[in-house]
Amino acid sequence: MTPRRVGVSIRLKLALSYAGFLIVAGGALVVVGLLVLRFVPEGALFGTDGDWAPNRANLLEVFTRYAVWAIIALVLFGLVGGWILAGIVLRPLRRMTDAVALVRDGRLDHRVALPGRRDELTELADTLDAMLDRIERTLDEERRFAANASHELRTPHAVIRTLVEVAQADPAGRDIETTLSRIGQTNDRAIEATEALLTLARVGRGAPLALQRVDLAAVVETALADVRADAEAARIRIDTDLRPSVVTADEALLARLAANLVRNAVVHNVDDGWMLVRVREGALIVENGGDQLTPEVAATLTEPFVRGAGRTRGAPGRSGAGLGLAIVASIVRAHGATLAVAARPTGGLQVTVHLPR
Repeated sequence: MTPRRVGVSIRLKLALSYAGFLIVAGGALVVVGLLVLRFVPEGALFGTDGDWAPNRANLLEVFTRYAVWAIIALVLFGLVGGWILAGIVLRPLRRMTDAVALVRDGRLDHRVALPGRRDELTELADTLDAMLDRIERTLDEERRFAANASHELRTPHAVIRTLVEVAQADPAGRDIETTLSRIGQTNDRAIEATEALLTLARVGRGAPLALQRVDLAAVVETALADVRADAEAARIRIDTDLRPSVVTADEALLARLAANLVRNAVVHNVDDGWMLVRVREGALIVENGGDQLTPEVAATLTEPFVRGAGRTRGAPGRSGAGLGLAIVASIVRAHGATLAVAARPTGGLQVTVHLPR
């Protein structure tokens, strides 16, 4: 950024403006006084009892002398008083500037916290504090996301490298088909995580949405068709109550939201389990059986790479990248919708999404 040249401070500008206002007001009074003196007769004046009275020339001389001193006093008073008043008025701005400078230097936890009743300056300070809160929260999320993403993407590559090194060290004693199959599964895991990260990044950066009227029930039916094979393999019963419901949404993102919710209900379920998917009046409700979760754990499941059972993955074909509900939460925020994630008392999860109609 190009450095700015040093200019006149706002405090000095305000002090000069105060002094200028007083000079103008004093000058107006002088003009009024001169106009009044025009009505005083010239020449020597004597009262009815013979006493002498001042004429126009006498009054004009005295008035001019004191008017000059009054103007000088107004200038000095305006400069000194204006400088003091400007300092008092600008003190909150100095406090804001110091706070922003500390944040710039890395003190993201510092806030203006301007005291006093609500006015223009306190509203500005409160807005600045809210902005700093959001910046700190966003940076914390990005740091945590970057750390988790690097770990998540490094793990499959490390596994693939280990499998290759072991196969190279003992090519005769290794089952090549099994090794290739494990490499393929690990590579699919890396691709899945990468695609999820790309989706999460696209939604999180505020990309414009292609809003249109979409039948939520039809989108959910398509998502269910994609997971029925996995559900049947795990003997998971799928019950549905899909009522036609038109919502305003980005159809591609809505399809991803529905797919993530129903796949999450299959992945984080139990063998011979169940899931219930309902659509009604702009709401998508997905319930599933599974391990019992505490409300505290359920509240964290929308964070990236958080799983109800920690980082332990399930059986092949029923593992996730830990980004399903995080992507759902981002899509919900982008649409101005609401998301509720609750642990079921008997085990499993209930996720409810309310979309704008």
